[in-house]
Amino acid sequence: MEKITIRGAREHNLKNIDLEIPRNKLVVITGLSGSGKSSLAFNTIYAEGQRRYVESLSAYARQFLELMEKPDVDIIEGLSPAIAIQQRNPSHNPRSTVGTVTELYDYMRLLFARIGVPHCPQCGKEIKPQSAQQIIDEIMKLPSGTKVHILSALVRGRIGTYDELFQRLAKSGYVRVRVDGRVFGLEEQIKLDRYKKHTIELVVDRIQINAAVRSRIADSVETALKEAKGTVLVIVDNGAKGGEERLFSEHHACAECGVSLPEIEPRLFSFNSPFGACPECTGIGNKIEIDEDLVIPDAGKSIDDGAIVAWSNPITTRTHRWKHSWGGWYDEMLRDVCREHGISRQNPWRELPRKQQEILLCGDEGNFEGVITNLQRRYRETESEFVKEEILNKYMRSRTCPLCKGARLKKEAMSVNVGGKSIVDITRMSVHQAKQFFQDVALSDKDRIISKVILKEINARLSFLNNVGLGYLTIDRESSTLAGGEAQRIHLATQIGSGLTGVLYVLDEPSIGLHQRDNKRLLDTLLKLRDLGNTLLVVEHDEETIRNADWIVDLGPGAGVHGGEVIVSGPLSRVLKEKRSLTAQYLNGQLVIPVPGKRRVPKQGKWLEIAGAGQFNLKNVNVKLPLGLCVCVTGVSGSGKSTLVHEVMYKALAQKIYGSKDIPGKFKSLKGADQLDKVIIVDQSPIGRTPRSNPVTYTGAFGPIRDIFAQTAMSRSRGYKPGRFSFNVKGGRCENCQGEGTLKIEMQFLPDVYVHCEVCGGRRFNEETLHVTYKGKNIDEVLNMTVEEGTSFFENIPGLSRILGTLNDVGLGYVKLGQPATTLSGGEAQRVKLATELSRRATGKTLYILDEPTTGLHFADVQKLLGVLHRLVDAGNTVLVIEHNLDVIKTSDWLIDLGPEGGEHGGEIVAFGPPEKIAESPRSHTGRYLKDVLKV
Repeated sequence: MEKITIRGAREHNLKNIDLEIPRNKLVVITGLSGSGKSSLAFNTIYAEGQRRYVESLSAYARQFLELMEKPDVDIIEGLSPAIAIQQRNPSHNPRSTVGTVTELYDYMRLLFARIGVPHCPQCGKEIKPQSAQQIIDEIMKLPSGTKVHILSALVRGRIGTYDELFQRLAKSGYVRVRVDGRVFGLEEQIKLDRYKKHTIELVVDRIQINAAVRSRIADSVETALKEAKGTVLVIVDNGAKGGEERLFSEHHACAECGVSLPEIEPRLFSFNSPFGACPECTGIGNKIEIDEDLVIPDAGKSIDDGAIVAWSNPITTRTHRWKHSWGGWYDEMLRDVCREHGISRQNPWRELPRKQQEILLCGDEGNFEGVITNLQRRYRETESEFVKEEILNKYMRSRTCPLCKGARLKKEAMSVNVGGKSIVDITRMSVHQAKQFFQDVALSDKDRIISKVILKEINARLSFLNNVGLGYLTIDRESSTLAGGEAQRIHLATQIGSGLTGVLYVLDEPSIGLHQRDNKRLLDTLLKLRDLGNTLLVVEHDEETIRNADWIVDLGPGAGVHGGEVIVSGPLSRVLKEKRSLTAQYLNGQLVIPVPGKRRVPKQGKWLEIAGAGQFNLKNVNVKLPLGLCVCVTGVSGSGKSTLVHEVMYKALAQKIYGSKDIPGKFKSLKGADQLDKVIIVDQSPIGRTPRSNPVTYTGAFGPIRDIFAQTAMSRSRGYKPGRFSFNVKGGRCENCQGEGTLKIEMQFLPDVYVHCEVCGGRRFNEETLHVTYKGKNIDEVLNMTVEEGTSFFENIPGLSRILGTLNDVGLGYVKLGQPATTLSGGEAQRVKLATELSRRATGKTLYILDEPTTGLHFADVQKLLGVLHRLVDAGNTVLVIEHNLDVIKTSDWLIDLGPEGGEHGGEIVAFGPPEKIAESPRSHTGRYLKDVLKV
């Protein structure tokens, strides 16, 4: 079939639309925010494609897969199995990295296990195989009288019961085994959990070292090597200190240091396995520890003045208020230890000798355990979640692991090299650098044959990442730190690597976070995916992507209840002729976002200055931010924009203004912060994670609405309070669905079914509450109003009309007052937050930070958003925007352009000043595109 045919699509706000889309083409779905693009692309076409594919599987397989609900549509024909590549929130698992998500790291582990050259972790010399003779010599070097156990490691970290192994060993005449660290006699019944990983070691001999036992040790070592295929484990009894384990190997051991490496296999290089992970941080790379700077926040204070904050206001439980008695007990302890060690209680903390400070913090050899040790013990031992949260939030901070220095792996894994680099060295490279390394790496003929297939996979994945504009990302970059657009493009690169054909790919604004310079490479990638024989359905607002599409579907004419119709569907030439299409009017130049006739200029002394910013790839830059202006931070992807604004500037200001404990990125000095009283980040994170959160609860409008209903005559006569009209508390809500309006029915291998509550009919409140009306509407009917309707309905209530009017001004007039937060897009959530800030009384000394606020916005929506941002600036505030959208850039008062490239080739201030000045800069990629827009 050559087309996808849709008949009677009614999902969400779609108005029973009929549509035909060509297959094996690049199709762009565009239109105003809220016009129904995602409802058509994801909730209808993708949902049905995915549902049909999963339904073709067995009932057993379906119970492990998420099966989407059948969309509200009459007919869809010509569908292929569908894959959605969305701007999902990246994984918050600290073990998830760019390397693990793309499977790059798995191939690198295999490469190092097969051709890696081991080196001694102590002396750094290359390790050669160790003979049985050398192993025996090492054991005989131990002092006479030392007791040793010689073990043969038969099973290491494998699941199973191993009954047959135990029987074989017993028949062979062996007596003991050590299982998971515990010694058993082989005559015993050893029962192991089939599904847990076990380590089994055969106890070959127990012997005391002296000159006469060499031959016995030789026999035992040879037996152990034979049973374990080349390894022997020797446990040296050190008396009171316990047993020291030494692993010897015929394969990898340092002859000089006596250090042996375990068997070199892929799991040795995995930070998700106990065989490879750093034992100190278990493969996370950092540890949450008590921070001295939080325990002693003001080193200028003395002990008597309360320098030790953790003990001057001790943690108590909610139910037991022992502050005074506990405070007295701690004070007595401090008095005693200061008297014993001659520590001054009146001198400032910073003037005390470091040795005395360490006694107070870490304890002495007597009865005093120390403040930090005390907090660590209480955090570890307490059963009170409240106490744990108090210690965690007030006195603990995440720090780089002191043992592995953030590398996540054991030193043995880091001592194996390929091409002179360890696996950690390579993961710390950017994608672009790693690509160059693997292309140029010098290998022997044997290693080249072994690694041929592995290197092919590694190079292919690195090329795909580079082609979608992610060459600046390091392979060890945590997934949680990626922007939505970056995460989406990583998934896109992974899909290209799969080489599938005949698939329907549905993408959500893949150009987000991408500079205009890199758009061409992304488009080439999409076209390559199309040319493999796939259909690409892309929800997009980017002009270049729209112009390069084979087919365009424009939805509208408005948003929400005013949208949901197909305005025009066809190639670009047909779209440009459609007079009703807002998209066509912007593409034709009939509608334009104008360049300001006059830009605001910096005022004397009104600057925020950061000197010596050097976090990540920033190269010791000095930044001057003019206050009271609309400032845009620009630059190619990976040039350091988010690092400068979020990691350095925001965290430094939050620490200065709010006393935040988040550590800012590296910088030398900050000036001008006293001219600000608030710094607010307006990002695209959800306004709530449950259906109970909605625009009126987030903006604070729900309180006045409940107050209005509580003041009606019926409410007063019945004694109803505002809480009666909340679906979050008992009283007025429907208790059958607990104010949700729906009930979830779990269907095992079928998708969960959500049905309207049969008691309240989906209205969330009980009948008595719904009898109360204001101007003829009950509380449920009010929550089902759009913002536009609500603005006129409450026009005579000043505070409420201001909040709803602001929501309407930011382009959310189509959203329902009680619309669940889970159904709002990232762009809609950001505008709800923006409206909330706008509706508050402006101080004129606030810095608003926005990261790509144009995500999900049509040209017309961008124009509305710009009006809102400039309103904030007109009130005396400063707006700082990280953005690639040229319409936002050209209307800003001031630009700070970073670059010139991404990653290690970025991190410099390329140019700063009004947009016209940036357009003239020969080094600025942004300036090159801005020149055309400004017609400079």
